[in-house]
Amino acid sequence: MKIGMNLLLWTTDINEDLYPIVESLKETGFDGVEVPIGDEDVNEYRKLGKKLKELELGCTCVTSVFEAENPASADASVRAKAVDQLKWRIDMAKELGAETICGPYHSAFAYFSGEPPTADERKYSTEVMRKAAEYAGEMDILLTPEALNRFECYLYNTLDDIATLVKDVDHPNMKLIFDSHHAHIEEKNSAASIRKYADLIGHVHITESDRGTPGSGQVQWDSVFEALKEIGYDSWMTIEAFSRNKEEFASNINVWRNFQPTLEEVYRDGYGFIRRKWGG
Repeated sequence: MKIGMNLLLWTTDINEDLYPIVESLKETGFDGVEVPIGDEDVNEYRKLGKKLKELELGCTCVTSVFEAENPASADASVRAKAVDQLKWRIDMAKELGAETICGPYHSAFAYFSGEPPTADERKYSTEVMRKAAEYAGEMDILLTPEALNRFECYLYNTLDDIATLVKDVDHPNMKLIFDSHHAHIEEKNSAASIRKYADLIGHVHITESDRGTPGSGQVQWDSVFEALKEIGYDSWMTIEAFSRNKEEFASNINVWRNFQPTLEEVYRDGYGFIRRKWGG
């Protein structure tokens, strides 16, 4: 099991301002970082990948797509853009030396039709995800699409939902992510869901109920960690927490306050929390 830290706590920007942060994460004991993939210049991803390699830090990535490239769109031209966008993001992950790309890229972020998901929308999403998984296979990168809570997404909200996508795609380079924040809202029993999809879980986000410091909120951590141990989970546990550090991004994800006094508290206390709970 490896412990990672999502850089979205600080920013969505990829540049040399991140280098002191990743150095501090290395000093704290983290095994790697989770890098947001947006639309930065390829050279920024390449340089950060080199920096992570120098520090002997592993890497995973998180990304999303928007309405103009919605994989679930009824418009075939929009879906074609989604495939191209996802391939580009996979290329950037390769530049970073990443193992995994997680996120809600099965559909457009923060887009709502005003109705429940349709069979056609899920079919379209599956078609795009299959093409993305095939390309990810060529790059030796695992895709782990994410079920989001009902206030952020309507297409896939639960592990039952996202498991149907993964099973329909049916490709070895696609599994799913378990995110404790979304599960806290949507699952009837997070531990039971972990056990149910033991063979499909390829990534884990350790995320508190309020998206602050892990261990400071209402997630039932004992049962979550017990279930992960029981299924023999041995990949990344990545802290995903947010702040108002970059105001534009924070407002886009409905983060209206800081959940902790300092950002250092989040990653240092969060790291110690995971170590204590995991037992090592």
